[in-house]
Amino acid sequence: MAKKNRSKTSAPTQAPGEVGPRQPCPCGSGKRYKACHGAPGGGDVFVKRPFEGLTSECDLVALRELVPAATAPLTLTGEHADRVVKLCTLLPMAAPAMVRDSGEVWLGLQVQHNFGDPSRDLAAVLLAALAEEPGAGMVGLTSPPGEGPRLQDLLADTPLAVELHEGFDFWVADMDASSELAQALEQAEGAAAPTARLSEVTAAYWTRMGAKEHLRWVMPEPEDALLDALARLHVSGDDVIVPDARLVGMFRAHGLLAPVWDLPVGTGPEPLESAAAEFKTKLDAALADTSELSTEERSARSGLANRQVTIR
Repeated sequence: MAKKNRSKTSAPTQAPGEVGPRQPCPCGSGKRYKACHGAPGGGDVFVKRPFEGLTSECDLVALRELVPAATAPLTLTGEHADRVVKLCTLLPMAAPAMVRDSGEVWLGLQVQHNFGDPSRDLAAVLLAALAEEPGAGMVGLTSPPGEGPRLQDLLADTPLAVELHEGFDFWVADMDASSELAQALEQAEGAAAPTARLSEVTAAYWTRMGAKEHLRWVMPEPEDALLDALARLHVSGDDVIVPDARLVGMFRAHGLLAPVWDLPVGTGPEPLESAAAEFKTKLDAALADTSELSTEERSARSGLANRQVTIR
């Protein structure tokens, strides 16, 4: 009797750029692809850098993931160019959008759903809200929006005029708060850490969380180039924003990195303005350096890469 062939079937080959079912999902969830965006209903698409091409890409990422309470007016194009739309970090009960009695639309960034392309999700919610009557209240998504315009297709590409708020009182500034809204406001207030946006550089935010202060700075450069540059600055001692500050790691969100510095208690945002501008000059020089990293720089780069936290 012939022996059975015990050799294992070779694994199917993957096309370049294709994600295998047992590989980590590129969305950064930590799950395997087959259990995340590769699962039925897990999202039809995944866009690694959903706000790419927009002038305020870095601020959009910061407002969506890092900043508690902020707003910014949006300028629309096309048939909706005359509509008043306000972008908000967070709306009551994490609503995707609200249509106010005045007809003004508030669009929320920090929401519960994620169907793979936040830009498409936001555009779908915005269009649905624009189609509602004044005073319609909350508008949202209950299923993937499918193909259609993205935020880049609806906005005039101008820099966001970001306004930071100490809390969420802006929710009820022009209306009487219902008991439900008052409860949502009370719950949200506890999450609003003091935050300030630096004016000398783009998308850099000081915050105080408890007794600690941090600078969190969303940067547009490609990850590999930015890690190389930060490693060079670390070895040369030029990654210290202000005396006794320390670059402790970084967030990865929507295809961008956001380095995080621990700051001495009592620093506040004001001393960071000129210091951040000076650091940006050094960073640009390091980014322009294409020479091989030294052994010490490679070690520093490895340490930085290991201190990343992915925000989905």
